[in-house]
Amino acid sequence: MGHVKLQNVSKHFGSLRAVSDVSLDIPDNAFVTLLGPSGCGKTTTLNMIAGLEKVSAGDIFLDGERITDWAPHERGMAMVFQNYALYPHMDVYGNIAFSLKLKKTPKKQIDERVQRVAQALEVGALLHRRITQLSGGQQQRVALARAMVKEPKVFLFDEPLSNLDAALRTRMRIEIKKLHQQLRTTSIFVTHDQEEAMILSDLIAVMKEGQIVQYGQADEVYRRPNHLYVATFIGKPRMSILEGRLCVDARDGGLSFVSGDVTLNWPGNTARQLDMATAVHMGIRAEDVRLIPRGNGTGTLTGQVALLQPLGSDTFIDVARGAITVTARIEPDRHVHLTETVTVQIPRHKAHFFDAQTGERILSLDEGH
Repeated sequence: MGHVKLQNVSKHFGSLRAVSDVSLDIPDNAFVTLLGPSGCGKTTTLNMIAGLEKVSAGDIFLDGERITDWAPHERGMAMVFQNYALYPHMDVYGNIAFSLKLKKTPKKQIDERVQRVAQALEVGALLHRRITQLSGGQQQRVALARAMVKEPKVFLFDEPLSNLDAALRTRMRIEIKKLHQQLRTTSIFVTHDQEEAMILSDLIAVMKEGQIVQYGQADEVYRRPNHLYVATFIGKPRMSILEGRLCVDARDGGLSFVSGDVTLNWPGNTARQLDMATAVHMGIRAEDVRLIPRGNGTGTLTGQVALLQPLGSDTFIDVARGAITVTARIEPDRHVHLTETVTVQIPRHKAHFFDAQTGERILSLDEGH
């Protein structure tokens, strides 16, 4: 079992509130990522779960038992650090076996467990090498093996891939995902990389300034962000954001978005009336924008191609009209040119609307298909 629950947890460093009133329910066997920029409180939250930082307020539970004041070694958790924290004077075997030796585990059992995890992580041939003789990827595997050998209830990962080059980082993501699928041990992962979070996670907690802005399934956080901050933080390329006004036609419930000299119209029934000057930010993801033949269809925008971003499997184009720019994904064999005039269509059910003042999603609109 590895059900972790945070209840109104806060951490203060003097007058600095690093984490403020965070509540989080992490199911047994889940892979949960704390995602956010540097300084948002994600590592501090992880350290409180590990027992490396004392909680200023609130409580932490493991399988229903309050562990707020327990020492780190009493919590049944294993942590993989950003810098791996391996012992350079020991060989790989010694690093992996270290925690078991501290517990005075029988030598035969230590050897069996070390050999098992070493083979699983493909470092069996490196057991007698010094840490200084290993590459970054090999050191990462040893750090994972050292955590695995403890057979913990919970794995804690503090940006463990941030020191690796891009290609190795991609490979290690796959290894960590395979490891989780194999062991099904509850895992809590800290990163600032939204792509990493999407690939690895069952659930994502997006953090900002010491608080959780949204917590939910990875696809839900991506597809239905509840705040402008979440919408713009998650997704590559960044979600296009247009500032304007939103109104509902009293006659047929049609929806209109107006920004400068651009008006997007969608027919249909909208659940509520809006003031004629409701200020909003409208967001749209590149894969939801359609390049269509010239014309004045529903939710269309005509502008010039201002930027081309060919990425092999996809090409992204920026379509600009006045102060408005929308990014669209097109097939790589669809040829467009800079300054070419094109028309894109924004489906109503793919558009996201956020209150211009609070940044919160406008949930009361009927977003029917």
